[in-house]
Amino acid sequence: MSAFGSQDMSAPLQRVLMRRPGPSLLAADPDQWHYGPSFDGRKAALEYAEFARLVERSGTEIIWLDDEGDGLADAMFTHDPSLVCDQGAIILRMGKPLRANEPELHEKAYAERQIPILGRIEAPGTVEGGDCIWLDPGTLIVGRGVRTNQGGIDQLGGILAPHGIRVLAFDLPLWQGEAACLHLMSVISPLADDLALVFAPLLPAAFYQLLKARGIRLIEAPAEEFHASNGLSLNVLPTRPGQVIMVAGFPATKAAMEAAGCTVDTFAAEALCIACEGGPTCLTRPVLRRAT
Repeated sequence: MSAFGSQDMSAPLQRVLMRRPGPSLLAADPDQWHYGPSFDGRKAALEYAEFARLVERSGTEIIWLDDEGDGLADAMFTHDPSLVCDQGAIILRMGKPLRANEPELHEKAYAERQIPILGRIEAPGTVEGGDCIWLDPGTLIVGRGVRTNQGGIDQLGGILAPHGIRVLAFDLPLWQGEAACLHLMSVISPLADDLALVFAPLLPAAFYQLLKARGIRLIEAPAEEFHASNGLSLNVLPTRPGQVIMVAGFPATKAAMEAAGCTVDTFAAEALCIACEGGPTCLTRPVLRRAT
């Protein structure tokens, strides 16, 4: 079996790149990093440990990146600096300047494991992984917004086209401004091939119509919990179709997924996910997603 390959959002998560919070997060200035009032580095590390336990319990192998005090507090959000497809890894370029050095960490990890580098997004292009969603193995949807620009999308399309993959881009709303983080995955979490949790008011209309045309069932994320969590109630990680991990404290959202047939595990994440604007999906970079 291949050591890598991921052109699906919900197939069994077999291998994933993650980074434990360490000295960089503990020393982070919340104003500089745009962290909320509930931020507490030590508590965040404890919450992360529980999340990692749930990932490992699902049977997923974790490839660990180390935080040795490089100052990259957001590097625990490993979803964003790279993208993995069946032919190798693509090293992305971050739209948030404070995160500019994170892609190097991913490139080093892939090189150590003989995972080929398929391409790199070069300046002035930007693409963050949170803006990328596999609609199917031959179609990558990309959100164009504050973190991902047209130059980066064009480069990504050029890298993937020779492998039979088309890239479709949709505009994202500004929502809470340039300093905040609104990725495409802030408003949709695929739960299975035919099921997704969405916050429709912020979805690009044409993308919403495409999902409906594909026959994908859409669970509407309860608006009150979405706004109370700054969107983190919707950021849900599938470890296999219909089996997901989410942030605790949002019972209506949990119940909506369970009513659609999902099994839901939760973990407390007030200091980690809510404060730092990144949920369970953001904390993982799938390296291998495939049915056994």
